[in-house]
Amino acid sequence: MRILLIEDDTVLGAAVADQLRADGHSADWAKRLDAADDTLAVGAFDLVLLDLMLPDGRGIPFLRRMRARGDATPVIILTALDQVSDRIEGLNAGADDYMVKPFDLDELSARIGSVARRYAGNPNPLINLGPLEIDLAAKAVRRDGRPVTLTHREWALFEAFVQAPGRLLSKAQLEERLYSFDDSIESNTIEVHVSRLRKKLGRSVIDTERGLGYRLGSP
Repeated sequence: MRILLIEDDTVLGAAVADQLRADGHSADWAKRLDAADDTLAVGAFDLVLLDLMLPDGRGIPFLRRMRARGDATPVIILTALDQVSDRIEGLNAGADDYMVKPFDLDELSARIGSVARRYAGNPNPLINLGPLEIDLAAKAVRRDGRPVTLTHREWALFEAFVQAPGRLLSKAQLEERLYSFDDSIESNTIEVHVSRLRKKLGRSVIDTERGLGYRLGSP
């Protein structure tokens, strides 16, 4: 997934960003709300991780503005504010989850996956696709009962297709999901990853609509 982290604590922010990238996500990091607004205006994100106390304002009004303009991007609040009233305010403002600092990074990964599955319309982390057994929570795939090793990028790309069955995804949409603004992207990167997925999971696992994009196939 492509995730926007809004956090001014440089130590925590670096740790979270490293965790996101280790999980195969692309991560853009804004340390102020005005920078976050600019980033959301020019990029499409699958999830926002939002601190509530930023140098230029509070996260709750920022979240309310997002929802007021029709932005339905999932939001997980990450904050030191631990009162029940704070949690209620955050959830009522439109947050999908609320985590209190300090938190375990592996738990954050699990909550991100849970929110993503709910938005994809299938909260079940286990999916069967022909000979493939897919565990979205464990980020694991088995083919004919045997485990298949995917790189972080390969998994992130395959997950994008699994979470959008039947939907045509353009090359640009896939690049946005896999890479942050600071990443350099080769012109044939998506094609290379698709080719590798086909070799590992079956040639028909991803269909190509020439000139338009790709969609999940039927291996």
